[in-house]
Amino acid sequence: MKRRQFLHTLAATAAAPLVIPREVFGGDGTPSANERIGVAGIGVGRQGSYVFFQTLKDKRTQAVCVADVFLPRAQSIAKRAGLSGDDAAYQDYRRLLERNDVDAVISATPEHWRLRTCVDSARAGKHIYVEKPMSLKVSEGRAIVDEAHKAKVVVQTGSMQRSMRANAIGCKFIREGGLGKISEVIAANYESPWEAALPEAPVPDGLDWKMWLGDAPFMPYHPDLFAPRANPGWLSFRPFSGGEVTGWGTHGLDQIQCALGMENSGPVEIIVTGEKLVPPTYTAPESRDRGNKLCSQPRLAFRYENGIVVHLGTPEGRESNRGGAIFVGEKGKMEIFRGRITSNPAELAQTLLKESPIRDQSHTSNWLDCILSGETPESECEVGHRTASLCHILNIARYVGRSLKWNPTEERFIGDDDANALL
Repeated sequence: MKRRQFLHTLAATAAAPLVIPREVFGGDGTPSANERIGVAGIGVGRQGSYVFFQTLKDKRTQAVCVADVFLPRAQSIAKRAGLSGDDAAYQDYRRLLERNDVDAVISATPEHWRLRTCVDSARAGKHIYVEKPMSLKVSEGRAIVDEAHKAKVVVQTGSMQRSMRANAIGCKFIREGGLGKISEVIAANYESPWEAALPEAPVPDGLDWKMWLGDAPFMPYHPDLFAPRANPGWLSFRPFSGGEVTGWGTHGLDQIQCALGMENSGPVEIIVTGEKLVPPTYTAPESRDRGNKLCSQPRLAFRYENGIVVHLGTPEGRESNRGGAIFVGEKGKMEIFRGRITSNPAELAQTLLKESPIRDQSHTSNWLDCILSGETPESECEVGHRTASLCHILNIARYVGRSLKWNPTEERFIGDDDANALL
């Protein structure tokens, strides 16, 4: 069988770990060039290029090509990856998906392009590593999941904290009742996005600005809109992003969903305290400080069906770190960070870290493992969708300025047409 047929058959049918015959390996024990997973990058800016090169560190992969609406950037990344020729870098990602030597793609576009790149990749039969948040809207996330499952491709969402040893140990301990009954969870007070009306600036040579905008309303090019984090960057602006609620929130809130065993569901109520959010409009470049201060209100909390309430900060101003949360239980308290856990009593976390058999792993290598074995990756697309959905409904609650009931099965608000219209 050709490599593509082999990989798809394997992902669809494998029920046991893959044993690769010795004869398909090169002399140094790594797979020969014809048997490596062909990897391509879609959107190879700051995060996209990082994940692309992290993936290429695995000897089971080989770089094939990259695509970016800013063609000079794509060409630069292709050169760094040792690629050359007219087929090494594309401006339109759809040309990349036509190639038979591309087995897997890394999609790290701005959030408003997630739906198209992921759905097109799934339909082309490519396995997908998609940066978090997985979607810009709840409905888009569900569409990505449906298309990926239909195509039987392996999707890993870039919530890499799930592959960090300390995070995995802490979440497993809490999920299995190690802290006893959880009475309270405290998260960070993540900020919602605001509006952009930046002045027009000259479009750089080689940038297809209309394609970058995609389905979003037209806005003139400005460097502080084009960059993810600048003054302030697209990550702070609607309709390109969910702000820090989806930026950092898809890390910290994902850890909460994991630790509470709610990663395939969601809360049943969003609790709003304060007046509705009226986002400011930035008409000139400035830092995120003003927008973040205004868009951290009203205060939010959410409740799961089991009664556990998660607070995005307390009225007294107490918050967790942005990458995790504080869990308060009958037997103690634990805070999960990025790559570490602490507890009260202190020996609780110290013993766990010393004795747990869980190992650190590469999030991208976990994705590659699952492409070859057919197993489920640490942050499969349903998990990524549920975390992103939680972020989106928190933002919607701020926009409508009232508490909302949520049905995590139907993925709809109960009895609130205005809120459902924002989905």
